[in-house]
Amino acid sequence: MIAKKLQIGDTIGLVSPASPEEFGSIKKGISFLKSLGFNVKEGKHIYDKLGYFAGNDKDRAEDLMNMFIDKTITMILCVRGGYGCMRLLPLLDYDIIKDNPKIFMGFSDITTLLNTLSSKCGFITFHGPMGSSNLEDEETFKSFLNTITKCNRPYALDTWTKAPIDYVNKGCAQGKLVGGNLSLIISTLGTPYEIDTKDNILFIEDVKEPPYSIDRMLTQLHLSGKLKECRGVIIGQFTDCTLSDYTKSLNLEQILEDRILSLNKPTVLNFMSGHDYPKLTLPIGAKAKINCDKKSLEILEAVVK
Repeated sequence: MIAKKLQIGDTIGLVSPASPEEFGSIKKGISFLKSLGFNVKEGKHIYDKLGYFAGNDKDRAEDLMNMFIDKTITMILCVRGGYGCMRLLPLLDYDIIKDNPKIFMGFSDITTLLNTLSSKCGFITFHGPMGSSNLEDEETFKSFLNTITKCNRPYALDTWTKAPIDYVNKGCAQGKLVGGNLSLIISTLGTPYEIDTKDNILFIEDVKEPPYSIDRMLTQLHLSGKLKECRGVIIGQFTDCTLSDYTKSLNLEQILEDRILSLNKPTVLNFMSGHDYPKLTLPIGAKAKINCDKKSLEILEAVVK
């Protein structure tokens, strides 16, 4: 099941399901979207603040549900990540959402919603920039707009970035694309919302996590069987996951080699998606293929109609 593609004149609904964002940053994002020719509908509670939440759980969940129910909305765009989406998971009506498939986009903390909506409701969601992201970044904007307005047919993911993509190990891997922020993937393990990696391609990224934390989380994925079950891996941006002194630490490259590359599964390194720029858009739940022999990364189906 896929959502209708976004066209000029369509309405984008803005929601804040996680942490709050500054008023000016939200308004700047709205102005940019309107300058592209889209209408914008603000969620009732997108300016709310309650500690590290953008308002209470009930209101944030209600905003999200209202956007799915609203027939005038074509796309739902999250304002920012932070923390809070996990608390909404038991408050959503997945039957209603399933009956109203729409483009839904975000990253970071939104990872939990991207994968849960895709798995429980059976439609493709999008790991991509948000309302407070810098959509004026050329490659980020190109990937964002092309994905949701033109990709009603299979397409190559590796043509939208100037940064070289590294293909590691031999062979091909094909399966549904799942994943996002590593910390959030780990947080859902052992719950009814844990990620399903069996015969799928796992995408991971993170930000400001020291190497030992990356090691711990990848080890947990290993012990839970999630790495063994996946067919291939896409490694995105691990931004600021470094130390000033490695005297008593492994570095990120050593950890990835030991925990992932040693599995000998087709793996993509240096894919530009995560907490940096460019920020390429990935369709969560879409069939994808890694071909390390031909050095290609493809989405094998339409992601909008």
